Amino acid sequence: MSAQHDQHEDRQQDEQLDEESAEQPGGAAARASSRAVAALVCGAVSVALVSLVALVPVPFAVESPGPVRDVLSGEGDTRLISISGAQTYPTSGSLDLTTVRVSGGPGRPVDLGLQVRAWLQGGRTALPEAALFPPGASEEQVDASNAAAFLSSQQAAVVAALTELGYDVPVRVDVTGFSDGSGAAGVLREGDVITSVDGAAVDGATSLREAVQAAAASGGAGAVVRVAVTRDGADETVEVPLGTGADGSAVLGVLVREDADPPVDVEIAVDQIGGPSAGMVFALGVVDLLTPGEMTGGRTVAGTGTIDSAGRVGTIGGIQQKLLGARAAGATAFLAPAGNCDEVVGNVPDGLQVVAVSTLAEARAAVEAVGRGEGAGLPGCS
Repeated sequence: MSAQHDQHEDRQQDEQLDEESAEQPGGAAARASSRAVAALVCGAVSVALVSLVALVPVPFAVESPGPVRDVLSGEGDTRLISISGAQTYPTSGSLDLTTVRVSGGPGRPVDLGLQVRAWLQGGRTALPEAALFPPGASEEQVDASNAAAFLSSQQAAVVAALTELGYDVPVRVDVTGFSDGSGAAGVLREGDVITSVDGAAVDGATSLREAVQAAAASGGAGAVVRVAVTRDGADETVEVPLGTGADGSAVLGVLVREDADPPVDVEIAVDQIGGPSAGMVFALGVVDLLTPGEMTGGRTVAGTGTIDSAGRVGTIGGIQQKLLGARAAGATAFLAPAGNCDEVVGNVPDGLQVVAVSTLAEARAAVEAVGRGEGAGLPGCS
């Protein structure tokens, strides 16, 4: 009976409460309103939390298509490439250098929202910072490195272009410093001009690397090599132990700079572009301006690729974004380093023909073929 009495009392209390609620004006509406307010508050808090998380800096950088510049544009003093000391010729069409806009990096962190958009949207790529920037580098160091690489690329482009046209342009490799723990420190000196390694002639930074690798292949990374230098006007030969670089390859342990005195004065004026990836297009522009006729046949040709003083075209980063930028700027043909072909396949925009090149001579021949309307048979990436 007690349990039944309790249940009866509970029902009476419930009924009484319901009656009281019904008797109070707006009782049910007030409860509904309270639930709506609670839902709105919870939703607002959730949105705020998501927004805060999206703004948290993450150690990623985002690549997207950057500006496209025609190296043949302008006239006289306003042309990006100005030449004195040799006859130049009028030309038309465009030789476009392509760039990548990078968001993030040392001193410029990106938030999670931008990273997620890069993953979801086409034309952008999110990469770990370590894939694009040296570990521990500051923003100032990255900017200085890019500027130095750009200047070095300009000189290599000029030397390669003039050599392609038959000029004799000797290149010196000057020692400018030493890496940490280098066995060359104290043996070689800043200002030395390296002329050979174990008898292999050195006429540029690339040939120096090749000579060191060849010496290591025969004697191991710890081998001692004979390095011939010109020091204070005299020829000397010293012995230098090889070290091991961060990638495991053999290194001489020196910082070097290519130096040359071209017989033709070439000035390249491009602001706010860093790194070496425009080298090949600069070289093509110099060749076009120093030769009669229109290399492009009036068409728009774009490209990318590093270049060394011997005219070898090297790989670059961000080629997928550069392909998109080139097509958006109206290019119908794109010169890509052969070493980047694995990144090109499957990422070519409609209406753009990609031509794979390994040397400046190949790049020049490709542009001339496109200009004649004979580019259909040029080698691509597959």
